[in-house]
Amino acid sequence: MRRLRQGNIAVNVVLLLYLLGCLAPSLVSSISVSSPSEVHASKGDTVSLSCSFTSTSRPTSKMTVDWSYRPQTGGPPQTFFHFSSRAFPPPEGQFAGRIRWQGTPARGDASISLINATLNDNGTYTCSVRNPPDVHGSPTSHTVLTVTPKAPSIRFSDVAVLLAFILIPSAVVTLILIGRMFCPKKQHNQSKGYRSPIEVTEGEEYGIHPPGAKVKRATCCDLYLMCIHGSDDEEEHYNLKKQPPTDEGFAESQC
Repeated sequence: MRRLRQGNIAVNVVLLLYLLGCLAPSLVSSISVSSPSEVHASKGDTVSLSCSFTSTSRPTSKMTVDWSYRPQTGGPPQTFFHFSSRAFPPPEGQFAGRIRWQGTPARGDASISLINATLNDNGTYTCSVRNPPDVHGSPTSHTVLTVTPKAPSIRFSDVAVLLAFILIPSAVVTLILIGRMFCPKKQHNQSKGYRSPIEVTEGEEYGIHPPGAKVKRATCCDLYLMCIHGSDDEEEHYNLKKQPPTDEGFAESQC
């Protein structure tokens, strides 16, 4: 009977140890990492690659974060960023000088930012977190980044320069056209008003003055001769009007 009882105890111990061995990994496999499945950005943008984790153990100095990148064209992933108590950005390579640590481990944040994104950055980014003793579960998460060319944008300064190049020449051309519309008329009128000394306008030979012309005042001699011959002598009066103009002082002396 004693041997039977001892055998049962041994079997129970073995079963208990087996159960503990099976359950032990599940007790420490509580870490979970999550990140957006897709991220879209434009060329030249600063891209935030988010990564959050939960763990039953409080993050300590033993906690590590690794970011790796696999190009869109394929190939093995390459680790480019490491965190362990402090950040270790890539000293060389594609991401040199373009990675900033944005995480706060105490809050379960292991995010980074990618500065000045390029089309060559397209691919899959993997965030891996280890926080001993939580080393099982889902310690990794993947994000597919898609960078597209930036759409051209018009700035206010560009619009101002464009308007200046269009409006100023247009205004100058308009002023020139308006000037040409009025200047020929003015020149034409001036050419009509100017006459050479030998020209005789129509009607002057008959004593008819054109509109706007200055009529020469009659001198004393003219008035005297008119009084002598009489106002009814139209022929003599006509001849007097055709006489060339004389100096007024000389006419007075003749009278």
